[in-house]
Amino acid sequence: MKKSLLFYIVAILMISQASCQSKDNTTNQQRALKIQQTVTPTQVAPIDGLDRAYFASGCFWCVEAIYESLKGVKESISGYSGGHTQNPTYASSNTGKTGHAEAVEIIYNAQEIQFSDLVDVYFGSQNIGQVNGQGPDRGSQYRSIIFYQNQIQKDIIDAKIKALEQTLGKGYVAAQVLPFEKFWKGESYHQNYERLNPRNPYIQNVSIPRLKKFQKKFPELLKTKKH
Repeated sequence: MKKSLLFYIVAILMISQASCQSKDNTTNQQRALKIQQTVTPTQVAPIDGLDRAYFASGCFWCVEAIYESLKGVKESISGYSGGHTQNPTYASSNTGKTGHAEAVEIIYNAQEIQFSDLVDVYFGSQNIGQVNGQGPDRGSQYRSIIFYQNQIQKDIIDAKIKALEQTLGKGYVAAQVLPFEKFWKGESYHQNYERLNPRNPYIQNVSIPRLKKFQKKFPELLKTKKH
């Protein structure tokens, strides 16, 4: 009887400690986010007439393929952003301790496609309300983040979120809105992964269905197929 009681007490203490640690971690994350939101955004200058935009929305293999199918987008690069460590890697970001999320750098011609269009595509190609993940990919490294480089971009993002939440409910949009600081290019084997690995089970079961679902929503923004 005494042993059972002792086991019960120890179990309660362990659960209580785990609960406190979870609350502490959540509080620390909230504090870090508030600090991050006060950072002055980095403005990336156009290169050869092409602008850059940065988004995180789950697995970067999926997001890269979505944006590369858009007219006016020259290239989409997989990498990491939104965290507090230097030189993040796939392995380190997957620990959830770097603060970084899998992200993409979109290189686009603003004369052909606007930043506001890229934001529409962003929200139109994901589960808007999913926190810390997209689809089967779960964890802070897969969280949704939309980065802005100036006040004009932030105003566009805020207006679109406000419009969405008028329909979906206040606070429904899970994406963080953060000032852009730095993008770290991912490992070479991640680049163009969906196009180069069409038989990969994840690509067939997750990435391609997500891409096709998006393309049905935005046919007017897709690149014209060459015959």
